[in-house]
Amino acid sequence: MWRAGRVPSCRLSARLCSNKPPRPSSSSSPQHCSPRPRAEQQRRRREREEAILSGQRSTPAEEAVEWRERQKVVYAAQTPPGTKKDTSLPLPAAYCPEYVESSWYQWWEKEGFFRPEQHERLSHRADQTFALCIPPPNVTGTLHLGHALTVAVEDALVRWRRMQGHRVLWVPGCDHAGIATQAVVERRLLRDAGKRRQDFTRTQFVREVWKWKNETGDEIYHQLRSLGASLDWSRACFTMDPAFSRAVTEAFVRLSDSGLIYRSEALVNWSCALESAISDIEVDSRELSGPTMLSVPGYEDTVEFGTMLTFAYPLEGHDAEVQVSTTRPETMLGDVAVAVHPDDPRYQDIHGKQCRHPFTQRLLPIITDCMVDMELGTGAVKVTPAHDHTDFLLSQRHALPRLTVIGGDGTMTPPCGQWLQGVKRFDARRLVVDALVEKRLFRGKENHAMTLPVCSRSGDVIEPLLKKQWFVSCEEMGQKAIQAVEDGQLEITPHYYTKTWKNWLSNISDWCISRQLWWGHQIPAYQVEFPNSTDKQEERWVCGRSEDEARQRAAVKYGVKPEDITLTQDDDVLDTWFSSGLFPFAMLGWPEQTPDLQRFYPSSILETGSDLIFFWVARMVMLGTELTGQLPFKQVLLHSLVRDKHGRKMSKSLGNVIDPLDVIHGVSLERLQEKVKEGNLDPREQLVAMEAQRKDFPKGIPQCGTDALRFSLCSHKMQGEDISLSISQVLSCRHFCNKMWQTLRFTLGVLGDNTTPVGTLEETSGLSSLDRWICSRLCSTAAECERAFQAYELHAATAALYSFWVHSLCDVYLEHVKPVLLQGATEQQLSARQAALSVLVHCVSVSLALLSPFMPFITEELWQRLQPFSPAAAAQTPLCLQPYPCSSQLAHWHFPEEERDFQLVQEVMRVARSLRAQCGMTKEKPAMWAVCTPSQAQVLLHFGSAVWTLSRISILHIHCPHGGDQHCSPPPPGSLVGVVDHTCQLHLHMQGGRNTDKRVLQLSQRRDKLLPKLEAVLGRVRSPDYLTKVPAHVRQQTATKTSALQQELKTIEDQLKVLQQTTE
Repeated sequence: MWRAGRVPSCRLSARLCSNKPPRPSSSSSPQHCSPRPRAEQQRRRREREEAILSGQRSTPAEEAVEWRERQKVVYAAQTPPGTKKDTSLPLPAAYCPEYVESSWYQWWEKEGFFRPEQHERLSHRADQTFALCIPPPNVTGTLHLGHALTVAVEDALVRWRRMQGHRVLWVPGCDHAGIATQAVVERRLLRDAGKRRQDFTRTQFVREVWKWKNETGDEIYHQLRSLGASLDWSRACFTMDPAFSRAVTEAFVRLSDSGLIYRSEALVNWSCALESAISDIEVDSRELSGPTMLSVPGYEDTVEFGTMLTFAYPLEGHDAEVQVSTTRPETMLGDVAVAVHPDDPRYQDIHGKQCRHPFTQRLLPIITDCMVDMELGTGAVKVTPAHDHTDFLLSQRHALPRLTVIGGDGTMTPPCGQWLQGVKRFDARRLVVDALVEKRLFRGKENHAMTLPVCSRSGDVIEPLLKKQWFVSCEEMGQKAIQAVEDGQLEITPHYYTKTWKNWLSNISDWCISRQLWWGHQIPAYQVEFPNSTDKQEERWVCGRSEDEARQRAAVKYGVKPEDITLTQDDDVLDTWFSSGLFPFAMLGWPEQTPDLQRFYPSSILETGSDLIFFWVARMVMLGTELTGQLPFKQVLLHSLVRDKHGRKMSKSLGNVIDPLDVIHGVSLERLQEKVKEGNLDPREQLVAMEAQRKDFPKGIPQCGTDALRFSLCSHKMQGEDISLSISQVLSCRHFCNKMWQTLRFTLGVLGDNTTPVGTLEETSGLSSLDRWICSRLCSTAAECERAFQAYELHAATAALYSFWVHSLCDVYLEHVKPVLLQGATEQQLSARQAALSVLVHCVSVSLALLSPFMPFITEELWQRLQPFSPAAAAQTPLCLQPYPCSSQLAHWHFPEEERDFQLVQEVMRVARSLRAQCGMTKEKPAMWAVCTPSQAQVLLHFGSAVWTLSRISILHIHCPHGGDQHCSPPPPGSLVGVVDHTCQLHLHMQGGRNTDKRVLQLSQRRDKLLPKLEAVLGRVRSPDYLTKVPAHVRQQTATKTSALQQELKTIEDQLKVLQQTTE
């Protein structure tokens, strides 16, 4: 069922209709897509394919992943599965995912850390529940990066809530995927045993499917564990499990009893290759701009589509004819009428007359209907109710017969005559055209752009067929689902999907739930027959939880004795989406009032891909509300779809899916190409897929690890445009993992062999200005994580954590305190060292807890190694059950003025390093002058030692030319100048003749770069409506930016003059 990465198909033709009064729209697919956008999508897809094949790259970011093989480190300790990993071993020199991810998950799972029962053991437990279900993936497949995004997002939310002390339940499950699974097993039996499904009894075939499922069905669960998903495996459920199957039966019976399930004859999407009706999500719309030769299953030669043929029907009793146009001439054997628009002047004289069918000799009435498009073809339409959705509606309005001329196996039926009976439909197309030519009734053929519905499972062209099927009446339930959102009972995020939700549900039609398969939930409906009954036309049906119950119901319904009744259960099975729609409550034991159902239903949230809003989310809401009286969840969170780096959706049909395990463990190019060849791809698609792999991964995919993959996925904005993920982004997150690793190596090295716990910050005195700043930055980061999690903006949380660890902790704080931590001769130095060590351990420990929901493996590994030095060490406690850091608990370490002031210090450091680099100074620590305002001088003095250390200068002289105390004399004439902002400059005195020519060139290049920027800003400021349309705060920012640019340009000109004078 899990379809992350797919997009719902939108077709011009209606999906189905019933013998109930027609609804305004007979399609259960969203109709907000028009042919133009679909054609545009096809055009863009072709352009992407051509770009891949021609070697074009649209942006520098699309360059192939560059990496080198790193030495792998293996965790070799004798750790029995399920026991805690030995973290007393020396920490390897570099981060290795294989080493880090070993053993942890088995320990977490065996100890039951992911079960809600753990809640009672938490000292920080809260009386709150957080529950959700994972979108159950198909048992046939393997996960790709689209699914990995779902896992990364959901697990981050689950781990966050668990660390907050909530009682958490996250249930894993797997969908039986009726059509897909049956197709896979049929292919396997044909390949291995040379047998077809029809060679088995139903019971034997189902036994073969279970055998296959038991052999291969755990692959997805293995992938989920590898991704670190903290699921409660003790509650895992499969939609064909006995308990779940009972829930499906109960749902069908209840809905049938309430009149929401009924049996009717209607048109359905039919796959002749599968010999089954299929759901909308299994239908792809293929746009054809004109004549196109396509391969169709079961045909040796390609078949032409994208043309419209015109032929004539002789007018009975007149020397005249009526020409009709069609893209499917083989269906003309099922024509029962010709329709024209009542206002079409060409056909005013033939209203009510009849045509003679040239092959069957039937008389076809000429009817009038406003549904006819006068501009399409000849304006006269052949009416084939049993094979066209629009024609079916016409047959209802005009009481026309419905003649089926194509069977479920795709061959022509007996009413076509012996010359066509048993002929395959597209072979019959050629024969029909030839016969029309022979009878001189063929009038021409022209190119015709069209949308061709294709079965995504088999590649077969969909055939609308008239079948008696079971339907769910959706109108009333759809209105309740709309009302739930409008009343605020159900929240959909992003909110712009609420309009789509209403539009689609307002036009929803009834849902065909019959599938002509053997694998699935056999429909619990029974046809009733009486002995000596002569009425063979009327169908009598009852439903029941068992055959015995159905017999009793039939006896009551028809007033006969139970023993006089013969029951035959419907051979069809239910649409897989029907059982998937029950998942939120069936997984908890419904219809029984189990403790889990009472405690965890409704779920807190439903998180899934935006492509499933109609096919799964809406149906869960409708079925859940109807069957339980409650919404199945309170909030729906929809994330964007993952695309490849070329902008193409990830799809097996394109061969561009990437297995998350290949990113985690690494894979060679050769293996990637083998996987493409193993798929059932069109030759061109295979060529495109393999060429894209050769260009994107010339050396394969490097080993990135689970933590890097998860962090990269969560770093994208979920609620916006689709995610275009490249492996280079994941690789950069692996580098971040190594940054964390090296930070811990340094910290543990400073701590040494002394296992005396480090004092808490509350016990630490004499904190420096930079100690206070880093503690405040940590508090601000925790606050941003809180806000981001609450708003489901995980990308904001990952950005804040990355920025803190890399830019604040490593680039600034660690660089500053290294000299402090590595010395300790005097009492004062020892005191400073102890304070810095306490701050460092505090920041690292809290940061690891903040990162834990995103990167569970590396944070567990590193946090456990810090535990011997923690004031409250807990040997058998995992990080995932520790309290999540709360900004309110860190509030006493929040110094916003320190953070604000330090921004100036960071800019000064940046400019100072730039000046040193321009002068070619690598080891020297020169003196510099800061020319600034008095308030800026106070800040620089406050962080004095940090400025010296991090700027790599010997001393910073401060000069305030405009007021305040004169701390020193002005900088020497001829100094190089670096602009910090429009009120602060740094001066570096140049030794005579030092790289003068190089400096002139650098300044000239900088000037040439700044001038266009200044002109662009001034151009916006000079626009007529600038003052009225631009907000005041933006105008203020622009003014500051303009002043800084002008000041820097003036400084550059002054320096160029000085340099020119020195060379004269």
